[in-house]
Amino acid sequence: MEFTPLDQIEKIHVELRAGFNSGKLKSLAYRKYQILQLGYLVQDNAKRFDDALASDLGRPTLENNFFEIGPSIGDTKQAYQNVEKWAKPEKPAFNLNFTAMRPVVRKEPKGVVLIISPFNYPLWLTIGPVAGALAAGNVVAVKPSENTPAVSSLLAELVPKYLDQDLVRVINGSVPETTKLLELQWDHILYTGSGRVGKIVAAAAAKHLTPVTLELGGKSPVVIDPNCDLETAARRILWGKVANAGQTCVAPDYILVPKDFQDTFADALKNTYDKFYPESAKPSVSGAYARLITPQAFTRVNALLKGTKGTVVFGGETDEATKYIQPTVVKDVQPDDTLMSEEIFGPILPIVPVKDIDEAIAFINARDHPLALYVFSSDNAVKAKVFDNTQSGAAIANEVLIHPAVDGLPFGGIGPSGSGYHTGKYTFDIFTHLRASLDSPSWVDKILAARYPPYTTKKVNAVRKLLSARLPARPSGPPPINAASGNKRWGRWFLVATAIALASFLTKRSKALTGSS
Repeated sequence: MEFTPLDQIEKIHVELRAGFNSGKLKSLAYRKYQILQLGYLVQDNAKRFDDALASDLGRPTLENNFFEIGPSIGDTKQAYQNVEKWAKPEKPAFNLNFTAMRPVVRKEPKGVVLIISPFNYPLWLTIGPVAGALAAGNVVAVKPSENTPAVSSLLAELVPKYLDQDLVRVINGSVPETTKLLELQWDHILYTGSGRVGKIVAAAAAKHLTPVTLELGGKSPVVIDPNCDLETAARRILWGKVANAGQTCVAPDYILVPKDFQDTFADALKNTYDKFYPESAKPSVSGAYARLITPQAFTRVNALLKGTKGTVVFGGETDEATKYIQPTVVKDVQPDDTLMSEEIFGPILPIVPVKDIDEAIAFINARDHPLALYVFSSDNAVKAKVFDNTQSGAAIANEVLIHPAVDGLPFGGIGPSGSGYHTGKYTFDIFTHLRASLDSPSWVDKILAARYPPYTTKKVNAVRKLLSARLPARPSGPPPINAASGNKRWGRWFLVATAIALASFLTKRSKALTGSS
């Protein structure tokens, strides 16, 4: 992969600023054209991207299409179809005091933005953010991962052929190039990657007061309720761990299961593994299952596995030469185990036995807020209990991994797992400045003349009357902590009353019809 010369990076930054100042992207039609070109960049070269992803990650073609190529095209299509609606100015809620001033929220681009994309989904987590940034009217510098040289090189080749170089540029490189980029002033930075580097990005951005969206990670737990669909839970959780060899920021990191249900669930995972990888399709076979991204990643994950004091249920095979680690489930893992010391980001799934759901909740709350929290249960009360008493970027029941691709859902973390949101409309939003606007006619002074000095008693009374707001009735005291809100209570009574009235009406109508016959 050819790195961008360090002495060219500042020049590119200046050229992008000139591109923004040219005003090309003030035209929604030109935004749409660029977004559509971005989509065709992927669609026209889908086979080349599939080959590049296989080269970089050893990932199967199905996963490349399911996780990257398809969603990338989908994100560009969504942005293309919605840019007019997203960019349309909004009127705030009606307020009699200010409506004459014609208040409007303008949707304006932030300017020149930097997108630093990760190695694990190097296509989708580049194309989707670029589509959102263009939809918002920004110009974009893209820094792909140096750990996916085939994909990054292909992006550097294709972007100039499909997109306006005044508006989108690719900067390839590693630490020195990224460091140089972070020395420059951007109008927004979107970074996807590790928390360690996220802190570096945030610190560099702070020097310029640049807003940052950080999509990081963490140890995403899975809570298992014995009252769940066992086969479905095992199938979905194991898939979430073997997909991309566990190198997904929202992959299930560990399982919390009641101790007396641990062996049952471990057996279900083993049965699922045997179905996923029969003798004819072992994960060690090239093309059947992804590999760890770098030798360093292999060494780190392999060390976590070797250091565990838990019991291996299945898996454990490794091959350093090919960066292969077999999907592995380990049970009886204790909180101080090596597998619990950091985000695994690999195909190892520890099972931590707990007493019950309450202990599982306490276990989660004693640790950093995860990017995702999963619970498998057929009991709505259990799901609500877990979600209502924890914090995480996402709260997902009976599914894994899918939610970042669901239209309309925000994707982001909380605390150490990230800040801000993106995907779809949320990507447009992070790259958009909401600019308050008024257009106040002269005759408004007839209403607000009292705002001008001298401040007489008459004017004070007029202002008090004009801006007075009656609060709701003063409560007699605090409500019970678990009391339902008044609106919900009245809503339920309304439904009950409506049902009674309807039943009474139907009864009378039935009697009338019977009598007439």
